[in-house]
Amino acid sequence: MIPWLLEALQCLLTLFLAPGLVGFVRLLKARLQGRRGAPLIQPYRDLAKLFNKERVVSTQASWIFHAAPFVLFSSTLVASLLIPLVAAPLAFDRVGDLIVVVYLLLLGTFFLALAGLDTGSPFGGMGSSREMTIAALAEPTIALAIFGMGAGAGSTNLGEIVARTLAHPGSTLGSGHLMAFAALFIVMLAECGRLPVDNPATHLELTMIHEAMILEYSARHLALIEWASALKLFNYSCIGLALFLPFGIAEGSSNWAAILVATPVLVVKLIVGGFALALIETLSAKLRIFRAPEFLGTAFLLAVLAMLVNLLLGS
Repeated sequence: MIPWLLEALQCLLTLFLAPGLVGFVRLLKARLQGRRGAPLIQPYRDLAKLFNKERVVSTQASWIFHAAPFVLFSSTLVASLLIPLVAAPLAFDRVGDLIVVVYLLLLGTFFLALAGLDTGSPFGGMGSSREMTIAALAEPTIALAIFGMGAGAGSTNLGEIVARTLAHPGSTLGSGHLMAFAALFIVMLAECGRLPVDNPATHLELTMIHEAMILEYSARHLALIEWASALKLFNYSCIGLALFLPFGIAEGSSNWAAILVATPVLVVKLIVGGFALALIETLSAKLRIFRAPEFLGTAFLLAVLAMLVNLLLGS
């Protein structure tokens, strides 16, 4: 029962911390830009407000429009159960590996793109088209980076990769490891709708990607989508931390003392990662949509090099 209890606690930790990470990044960006900014708990207030609002649904909406927020939220939450936050290995490690995690996240993106097309809104269709373009470019990059990491660890299972990295800390400084990290970081910016690929704070029709797909949503449907977006950013951040900075993660699910120590360590690592993300977004301008393939092409090249280095040189 202990491993399953740990999974339940990790699920609750993910649900609680994900909006806080978004609020922290927004607050840091505001301070770096010389503004006061919204308080750290503003995302929690927004979710509570949306859950209490009345829904307004287009008359053209089908079952896809209604189901998409629930598919997006549930698939993103299930993916978080396979990511080691405070301990490794996990009870769900036998269910799926890193490939399953990534495709669970892409499943939600696919349904959200269908929902953007469902109501016939021109902006929704434009956002869905752009989102699928970015996903098509990001998917091979993620796959190559995963296979590169798997070649170095002998497995694509996140728990085994973390265990190997903890046993051989010097491997995180290998050239293949660093290039795979850079590739996954670029993909994270694109998949989570962050600058320089997309601006999560914009509502300009001609530049929206993610926001264009959800213009028709309101109330609890919009709350689920916003919460899922925060979960997605949190998941990608934790994947990066687990793969490249797993230090502090408890080995085994029965060492509760180590798990208690790992929880504040995770928060500290998220704070550092949030500061880096806020700094990058403050110093970056949004790319034109036609320049996004070049940006993601750089990530693809890094992923290919990472896989070749790990396969041929064994770094």
